[in-house]
Amino acid sequence: MTPTMLNRSIILGTGSFAPANVVTNEDISRKVETSDLWIRERTGIRERRIASSGESTSDLALEAGRNALRNAALSPADLDGIIVATATPDLTFPSTACLVQARLGIPGTFAFDVNAVCSGFMYALKIADSMIRSGQCETLLVIGAEVMSRFVDWSDRSTCILFGDGAGAVVLGKSGSPQTGGVGTVTLHADGRYWDLIHVPGGGSRSPVETEKPPGNACTIRMKGSETFRMAVRSLEESVREVLKEEGIGVNELDWVVPHQANIRILEALSERLGIPLGRFVVNIDRYGNTSAASIPMALDEAVQDKRIQPGHRILLTAFGSGVTWGAGWSTGPKKREAIDDGKDRREAKCLDFSGARIPVSRDASTGGRSPGTGPS
Repeated sequence: MTPTMLNRSIILGTGSFAPANVVTNEDISRKVETSDLWIRERTGIRERRIASSGESTSDLALEAGRNALRNAALSPADLDGIIVATATPDLTFPSTACLVQARLGIPGTFAFDVNAVCSGFMYALKIADSMIRSGQCETLLVIGAEVMSRFVDWSDRSTCILFGDGAGAVVLGKSGSPQTGGVGTVTLHADGRYWDLIHVPGGGSRSPVETEKPPGNACTIRMKGSETFRMAVRSLEESVREVLKEEGIGVNELDWVVPHQANIRILEALSERLGIPLGRFVVNIDRYGNTSAASIPMALDEAVQDKRIQPGHRILLTAFGSGVTWGAGWSTGPKKREAIDDGKDRREAKCLDFSGARIPVSRDASTGGRSPGTGPS
């Protein structure tokens, strides 16, 4: 393929996938000193999905990717590559993307992971868009997938209420003309001086799990909530305004904002600062919690599937995460294509084995039935 100025990436299809286990605020309140009202008032979350013992990040990523391919009316053989944004890979190595590639049955296709935590999908989108613009690729699968629950201290009220598990994906293709819309400006930023605002201290080469036992619960999330909140709101606003200035459009010209789903208070503050009504934000944090790199593509797919987002709609994506990292991007709504209908809805799994779930109580979302979990470990 020869690079050309006409190359521009466009979203051909979206997909998402969530574990069936539902953990409500009431479930958590039975294990730590909290309440449904306390959690909802401070975060906007009322429930989250938690992977069962038999589910890993690659499992969620695979199904989200399959859904995106089906909605793009494409097969795995049409892909030039796979990029997975995750901070919770199945293994230290190889990459989760390679595991997904193997299960899609496309050996030889390049596959790699990106770790920018909650900003990971924005980083992966930028990479994929750049590869298509340069003419190196025509069709790429970009996935954000996380099993955050494996890195949560279920005795820490300040963090265990926030996170959930899930995956979202988009298929990017070459539009061939800048007049047909697609992905526009994507800006990325990082400031490593603030690495300790959100981090997991154990499990890496600095404090490996087996060779040098880290202190208790060192492989779980640590977060400085107040500092993170202030920096997130400021950084998100700056990155959104940067993209709008680069694109030469005003906030009133946006149809939708699809933000990282970290905390409803962050989204409310961003809405107020930008002067964009919260009703034009795609918000699903109440049902999924903070799914890190998965949150933007999951919210995007939900709004596409329920037809809020239409082809040609002007969409602003934005995220802030550990690192710290942040970014924003502009796109038009996915190109309308006839999805491959196999009669299956894979957006939610029906888990058959809840026995090892690291949660207080689990509920099957498809039936509303309850099944006892083993509690935090």
